[in-house]
Amino acid sequence: MNRSAHAFWLSSPGHGELREVTVPEPAADEVLVRTLYSGVSRGTETLVFRGQVPESQHAVMRAPFQDGDFPGPVKYGYLNVGVVEQGPDTLTGRTVFCLYPHQSRYVVPVHAVVPVPDRVPAGRAVLAGTVETAVNALWDAAPLIGDRIAVVGGGMVGCSVAALLARFPGVRLQLVDTDPERAATAEALGVDFAAPEDALGDCDLIVHASADERGLARALGLLAAEGTVIELSWYGERLVTLPLGEAFHSRRLTVRSSQVGSLSPARRAGRGYADRLALALDLLADPALDALITGESAFEELPEVMPRLATGEIPALCHRVRYG
Repeated sequence: MNRSAHAFWLSSPGHGELREVTVPEPAADEVLVRTLYSGVSRGTETLVFRGQVPESQHAVMRAPFQDGDFPGPVKYGYLNVGVVEQGPDTLTGRTVFCLYPHQSRYVVPVHAVVPVPDRVPAGRAVLAGTVETAVNALWDAAPLIGDRIAVVGGGMVGCSVAALLARFPGVRLQLVDTDPERAATAEALGVDFAAPEDALGDCDLIVHASADERGLARALGLLAAEGTVIELSWYGERLVTLPLGEAFHSRRLTVRSSQVGSLSPARRAGRGYADRLALALDLLADPALDALITGESAFEELPEVMPRLATGEIPALCHRVRYG
């Protein structure tokens, strides 16, 4: 039996619409999911919405269940929480997370969904994909007890990293951002806040997530000798200029990339993608992470809301989409 559902499509850069789609009957190894919430990851999704994915990155940037191609028409997204309506007995009726776009119902293979722990509310579970990025970044960063650490950039990813680092014993930790309103978010996460000009220096480790070359330059300036910047920002088509002269070499500084598309080499031998996502969902039992959800709207409003998110008219970390 086929049934209809609705999906959000980027029809062309800067323009979105809801389209009716046909959802097939699930096979024996598939599940039918009715969406409860999806999340808009403002950084990546607004680049996609504006049509700013570089042609060289079209294949790399594909979402797991994306339909269409960049720059559009394309159905894009990867933060989806729903309830299994049909599938194996072990999953039917369970709340699950899936890397699926904004769509009211969908069918995917059983292995594509991860059950949400009972202690994690469905509305908070939309953060799982971003917390998974933070987990991978910290596997790459390998912070140590007593480290002096800064997270430069208080967006969704930076705040997720800061929230996890707040649990490390004995660290000196600051969230650094140009927006003074991020101070309230930092306080909710239990993290000190500083403007870039007031941030503490001599850092052993900095996670950079501002998506601005000025933030990356400031991160380099805050490092102690032989310190490391873990670069999480994705700049799309923009070129980035860095101050690699003066004392960069004599202080033996390191800039290292981290990206959630592949598992950190530090954990690749013993963990898979499902293990990493399950860990992220387990970490979402902390109610402090609700501070990362800064807005909500109905699914039917998404064609009007997405352009406002893309321009910054609606300021957001994670914007949650509610389904009827």
